Amino acid sequence: MKTIILSAGQGRRLLPLTEETPKSVLPIGEKSALGWQLSALEEAGASEVVVATGFHAEKIHTVVDEHNEKGGMPVRTSFNPFYANCDNLGTCWVVRHEMNEPFVIINGDTMFEPEVYRRLLAAEDRQPITLVTNTKPNYDSDDMKVIAANGDLKRVGKKLQAEHVTHESIGMIRFNQAGAARFVQKIESLMQHESTLARWYLSAVDELAAEKLVGICDITGLGWCELDDMDDLAHANRVVPLWWERVAPLRKDTIKKA
Repeated sequence: MKTIILSAGQGRRLLPLTEETPKSVLPIGEKSALGWQLSALEEAGASEVVVATGFHAEKIHTVVDEHNEKGGMPVRTSFNPFYANCDNLGTCWVVRHEMNEPFVIINGDTMFEPEVYRRLLAAEDRQPITLVTNTKPNYDSDDMKVIAANGDLKRVGKKLQAEHVTHESIGMIRFNQAGAARFVQKIESLMQHESTLARWYLSAVDELAAEKLVGICDITGLGWCELDDMDDLAHANRVVPLWWERVAPLRKDTIKKA
């Protein structure tokens, strides 16, 4: 399945590391954040990847070129020239021409083990749009909180009342053909208003949930993290390489069976 990674932003909360480097290119162990994402997607069976770029796009191109030189899953980029004046809803509008078939969208700062993506692709297609979620004992002000019931998304946003929150969004969504078409329609409608430039794409998903078009796929127990600040980056450096220690034996077992 085609996968779009939103990596147009700078990541100001990680300054000074991101002064001239997009946070998706920051090193995590032996690879960049984007490098780990591409490895996870290829391991999990993604067919192609489009990386939406903006801030210092040339550094993302370097990571993409290094990946493509090895062959395998093809990766290309799509540039958002307005990245400095919009949030990721605007980036989605720029790359909406890529949304003409079923696809998955992933935040450029969402790190995940391959099984997360596999579980999403294997999840029942109950609704046109499927939001990947996680559960934990408590949710803080920075979490992208979710209210869901019976497998359907009711609301998603950072300012939801804590007593109603059931999950958090990890920054990964699957769209089937109908979901892709409706998402593009919603983006084009919202982008007619200047205030939309400051909105996240999940605000569009929140509105589509009101139309009963969004389900959830819970991945609680699997490995994932995000890269919002220095603490997150330190955590990613500890856990991301460990996910691949679990992947290696599974890969060897698959090769033996083949």
